[in-house]
Amino acid sequence: MLIGSNFGLVATVNNKTIIKAPDWFYVPKIYPVTKGTVRRSYTQNLEGEPVSIIMEFLSETENGELSVRATPPYGKLYFYQQILQVPTYDPYAPSLEVRCLQNERYVIQEANDQRQVWIPELQLFLGIWSGERLGQSMNWLRWWDRSGNLLLWSAEQAEQERLHAEKLAAKLRELGIDPDALT
Repeated sequence: MLIGSNFGLVATVNNKTIIKAPDWFYVPKIYPVTKGTVRRSYTQNLEGEPVSIIMEFLSETENGELSVRATPPYGKLYFYQQILQVPTYDPYAPSLEVRCLQNERYVIQEANDQRQVWIPELQLFLGIWSGERLGQSMNWLRWWDRSGNLLLWSAEQAEQERLHAEKLAAKLRELGIDPDALT
């Protein structure tokens, strides 16, 4: 698979190379590169399967990411929909707008009661989470599994493991065992 952020997606239109760099994308299966080669861009079908998911944190300007301009320079939304033919997910705080490509048109997907949208390609829900991260309290895009469990960021996982280790060490001390002597 290939997951990229601000990474060039390449297509040829009328014998001209067009490159757009989405904020995030996912390709389920890619061909391996020769050892020592660095992948600097991705051309679907030549280097693997078509792009399955694209996320853009859209601007509101006509020439920005939401542009549907059908002539060069192509707008990103037009490029994704008409040229790459891939669904796009457009997060706006505090709401999330998810569009899926169906019959060559984007159709807005409905959210569940928790304001999350099911992404079948990843078997995950995508939604808005309000909280603090990196010293900023705001709305964040987050993933949830099929059961509704929030997928933790690596820092959250590390903190959870640290707290668990502290509790285990305290329990060992209650039992008269010095956990520092075990290492």
